[in-house]
Amino acid sequence: MSLLKDAFNWIKEHGEFQTTEVHGRTVSDRDLHAITAPTANPLKVHTLTALVEYVKSEFDTSEGLLIHIKDPETVTIMNKLNSDMNRSHFIQAHAYVPTFRFDSYYDTEDINIKLQSVFVPNRDQEIILKIVGTMKEDNVRTIGDDGISQAVTVKTGVATVGDAKVINPVTLAPYRTFTEVAQPESKFVLRMQSGPKVALFEADGGAWKNEAIKNIEQYLTEELSDAIDAEKITIIA
Repeated sequence: MSLLKDAFNWIKEHGEFQTTEVHGRTVSDRDLHAITAPTANPLKVHTLTALVEYVKSEFDTSEGLLIHIKDPETVTIMNKLNSDMNRSHFIQAHAYVPTFRFDSYYDTEDINIKLQSVFVPNRDQEIILKIVGTMKEDNVRTIGDDGISQAVTVKTGVATVGDAKVINPVTLAPYRTFTEVAQPESKFVLRMQSGPKVALFEADGGAWKNEAIKNIEQYLTEELSDAIDAEKITIIA
């Protein structure tokens, strides 16, 4: 019993704390931790369509919502700050984006597949595909290479070959954001090596990211224009 009594007294003594005023501020004789209001963890999805459906359903709340377009691949829906200056993150969309190693050389077979599966068809993509598909093994000419254009030997017929000149930069539109919106076109430097091997180097300073974010913002604005209490929805990008 003595041990139990001692334990009880210890708990009682250590469960109490003292406060005092020091230079106009209230301080305690021990560390205290505030109990904060609970917040929601986000539901994870992979499309903008899912975000739109969620907002229109008013499944969790009909209060004001904040839609934050963090980058071309991530959009999160939150509510207003609570009394503890925290937010609930209701749902987050992260785009499925196919992989492509920019600044790395691919052999002609791999780059052929990637150009058709990872890039939106356009004029420059079509030209590069024709060159890559007819390049002659081990004959990329670097003589006279001025850093902007290169000559490559390509098949021009059943038994003939000729030189094709590749001019830089090229304009391409890789899949780099949500498929519901237009993929931004941007500039790339196309370089080739004997082998033959081909590489694409980004040449727009990342400006495509701003365009992608604006495309997402426009899509969400249009799709949510008929939502109930649309005026309570704020989109920041």
